Amino acid sequence: MKDIMGMMKKAQELQSKMQEMQQELGNATIEGRSGGGLVTVTLSGKGEMKGLKIDPSLFKEDDVEVLEDLILAAHNDAKTRVEAEMSAKMQEATAGLPLPPGMKFPF
Repeated sequence: MKDIMGMMKKAQELQSKMQEMQQELGNATIEGRSGGGLVTVTLSGKGEMKGLKIDPSLFKEDDVEVLEDLILAAHNDAKTRVEAEMSAKMQEATAGLPLPPGMKFPF
């Protein structure tokens, strides 16, 4: 019975940590780059695009497809970084809890 009470307390602590983490990640901004830094995309921790910077050297009529590809690549890079940050925060929050392998939060 004592183990169940301990698990319940750990679950409540985890819930509190997760709420704090979600708040912190929601306020975070993460940049992704492509083309050697010619295109930079800034995302919120929730994956919303907050900014886009394009080097003026890319503004050539015949390079529109290249520019579009670089924007997509920068966005994907930023999104990957957001997901990595979330994963790292989750591992930090769930440290010490006996969770089955592959279990992801939130449920």
